Amino acid sequence: MKKIWKKKTLVLGTAALLLTAGASAGRAMAYFTTYAGAQGSAPLSLGFTRTEIEETVQNQAKYITVVNTGECDAFVRARLFAGGGYEDGLVFREAESEGWTPGEDGYYYYTAILPPGEKTGPLCVGVDWKDQEGGFNTDREDFNVIVVQESAGVYYDEDGNPACNWEVQL
Repeated sequence: MKKIWKKKTLVLGTAALLLTAGASAGRAMAYFTTYAGAQGSAPLSLGFTRTEIEETVQNQAKYITVVNTGECDAFVRARLFAGGGYEDGLVFREAESEGWTPGEDGYYYYTAILPPGEKTGPLCVGVDWKDQEGGFNTDREDFNVIVVQESAGVYYDEDGNPACNWEVQL
């Protein structure tokens, strides 16, 4: 009798286990077989921005352009330093600069978005040297203006407006 009781208990336990597994199998199969359809397409670009500087010197002025050699649209800014203690004499020539505006943080910002393969308008700077009397001497021909430029990729906010984040580092 005890043998029959053990067999019944084993059969009932196995049956309960199979029923429990069978009941949860339906939900598991539903999870693995669910799908959703989609239509349309949207371009996705995961490229980076790369920019290069082109500089020319004419008539005691440095003309700086930045070329976007990357794969994405970019915002561009530049910071200028004058060597030899002439930084006070560094002059932004607005009339000869196309599309550049000075910022309050010491950078010059290109106001338009720079597409790949395109270049900015010229950023023109000159140096006015102070002579011993405190006036400016513009007869000197040698000067060194160091250009540090940065670019940042363009992203669009919720309303579709282009925006830039200069704090992002890749």
